[in-house]
Amino acid sequence: MSGLVVEIHDLVKRYGGFTAVDGLSLSIPRPSLFALLGPNGAGKTTTIKLLMGMLQPTAGTVRVCGLDAFRDGVAAKARIGYLPDEPSFYDFLRGREIVRFAGEMHGLNRRTIDERCNMLGDRLQLSDALDEFAENYSRGMKKKLGLMCALIHEPELLILDEPTNGLDPHGTVVLHALMREAVAAGRTVLFSTHLLEQAERLCDRVAVMSRGRLAAEGTLEDLRQRFGTGASLETLFFELTEGATDSELAAPPSNGVEATAASGEPVR
Repeated sequence: MSGLVVEIHDLVKRYGGFTAVDGLSLSIPRPSLFALLGPNGAGKTTTIKLLMGMLQPTAGTVRVCGLDAFRDGVAAKARIGYLPDEPSFYDFLRGREIVRFAGEMHGLNRRTIDERCNMLGDRLQLSDALDEFAENYSRGMKKKLGLMCALIHEPELLILDEPTNGLDPHGTVVLHALMREAVAAGRTVLFSTHLLEQAERLCDRVAVMSRGRLAAEGTLEDLRQRFGTGASLETLFFELTEGATDSELAAPPSNGVEATAASGEPVR
């Protein structure tokens, strides 16, 4: 398959008087490995939650695999694998049961689920813990389990929010390999990260957000031609987000109440 897997047009998300995403337009082709970058509070996580249909836009449209991410949320989610920054699970379920539940929700049979679960568990060095209760997992182990759940149905679009947070070096290497393999198989990976060197090494294209807006988008070569030949992604990032301090970007609404998403989490 070719074409666009993500289509965002004039997207706006407001929380009271605070605008988290402000007129964002962005298209992501398939297959590609696409990095979403920006300072804290730039609107990256809010954009991801809008893509997931977890939030309703104030204005604009979000389409995933040709489907409206909010109105056609169930069908869109069937095509997405999502790893949040801090995955959470039912503590009274074992790791293997959680992966099976995720696979069954996507219509996979038990044999296919178990084969993929065993393969991913081996690669991520989590096999020995899959029969333990999730409440006994460390942060890094929960991240690996969440990645297994995101990959189990081989989604068209894999969305990873700060995927290496909490991972050990081996887990990070395997994650990067799985991302590249997904793209080689014709799928698209969208990931947000603060690790600019990692993004520069992995991605085909990048988008830099600042104050809820798109500061720049394209291949690294595109950005270097526009902003400075030979510049590193780190240099380009600081040029594009100059003056966008964390305190400014994360400022609460004028009524003094911190902006929060529907889940109650602070806007990012």
